[in-house]
Amino acid sequence: MRICIIAEGSYPYVTGGVSSWIQNIAMQMPEHEFIIYAIAAQKKQQGKFKYKLPENVIEVKEVFLDSYLEEDSKWGKRFRLDAEQKNNVKALLSGEGTLDWPSFIRMLRSSKFNQVSDFLTSFDFFDILEEVCREKYPLVPFTEMFWTVRSMILPLFITIRDNMPEADLYHSVSTGYAGVMGVVAKEIYNKPFLLTEHGIYSREREEEIIKADWVKGYFKDLWIQYFYQISGCAYKLSDQVTTLFGRNKEIEIELGCEAEKITIIPNGVRITDYENLPSEKPADQYYIGAIVRVVPIKDIKTMLQSFSLIKQELPNAIFYVMGPYEEDESYYYECMQLVDSLQLQDVLFTGSVNIKDFIGKMDLLMLTSISEGQPLAILEGMAAGKPFVATNVGSCKELIEGVNDGIGSAGFIVPVMHYEQMAQAAITLCKQEKLRREMGKNAYERVKNHYRQDDVIANYRRLYSEIGGELLGRDRIRA
Repeated sequence: MRICIIAEGSYPYVTGGVSSWIQNIAMQMPEHEFIIYAIAAQKKQQGKFKYKLPENVIEVKEVFLDSYLEEDSKWGKRFRLDAEQKNNVKALLSGEGTLDWPSFIRMLRSSKFNQVSDFLTSFDFFDILEEVCREKYPLVPFTEMFWTVRSMILPLFITIRDNMPEADLYHSVSTGYAGVMGVVAKEIYNKPFLLTEHGIYSREREEEIIKADWVKGYFKDLWIQYFYQISGCAYKLSDQVTTLFGRNKEIEIELGCEAEKITIIPNGVRITDYENLPSEKPADQYYIGAIVRVVPIKDIKTMLQSFSLIKQELPNAIFYVMGPYEEDESYYYECMQLVDSLQLQDVLFTGSVNIKDFIGKMDLLMLTSISEGQPLAILEGMAAGKPFVATNVGSCKELIEGVNDGIGSAGFIVPVMHYEQMAQAAITLCKQEKLRREMGKNAYERVKNHYRQDDVIANYRRLYSEIGGELLGRDRIRA
């Protein structure tokens, strides 16, 4: 079977998390061919892959959301949209009414437009936007609204018009642009579309926009409702949905996904990969680590503030931040400034490394994210028998404390951004070796019993066979 995995802002440009998950799916299913449809923010990322692609990945189709900058539009055309087409555009811009996505996709992909930027400078678009402004944003200057909306929806429009590779099954690993392109592929080829959500895309975009300096206050709601709108496209039109844990399923149902088509498949790790790791370190030092990308959603600054308090209590503590920092260089620079302002010693940003060379030496691991799904970083650390201090996001509490599984706690859960509680929990683990070892043992037992990579592969192998095979009665590209 030929499977097209649609990824946004992750594989193969970024390591860890969702990217590692995709790499494992492809590597451990050599019986299938995979196409990667990779959506990235900027064209400067082209070809800069962080993974050695498995042999059964036969193509990587790269799409860049900033490609609209290359379009030179012509102003003032009239395309004579029909009533349904106008209503679809208005629903997208206003967040109200019913948006018929298949009809909308057909309109954007039609030969009516030489390029979609022409539509956004047409009289038709001006009329629709003016109506939305009059009804919902009467106090916002029209010029500001026009350029904001244009920058917001142009990447979506251009992506929808892109040529999708043909496959037997399309598997998007998020909603958002990736989810919409799964629907586009389903519309073009009449092939099944599987959606997997690790984190809740629309909620994560909402958190980012609320904090963003580049979005003016009165446009924040506009951006937020836009991301909820495009996420709803994938929920409505996917054939099946998988997610990682129960709370994710509940949120997806709240956001409009049919409960009957959602299956929970947790993440997993291969326990044997974390046996007999290097563990030698100075006996008089405490090694605290974080397996994490240095980006705002991981809230590295809270981690550093926490370590500042830990260092006051435990001067011989050393903190390892294990993960890439090139993804958001400005944020990494802010973190380094914070290290200087706190006058912190013994903080090491390792960059991209083989974590197996490090985590065996750690006394404990930390995670301070403000949003998560079911973090592979925690599962990897637990497989190595390490206790965690983590924020109460995603399934972190479920991983650390379990769900009536008879296994004790594998660490401490603290509120988001609460660096004092995080520091105290870490100090407790450092000072109490017996507790630390007991929680590390619990971590290992929970992963061994409930989060095995072999189970993940078996579940997706079955799903691929069911929805991409003969059960849906579709013609297939190849057996």
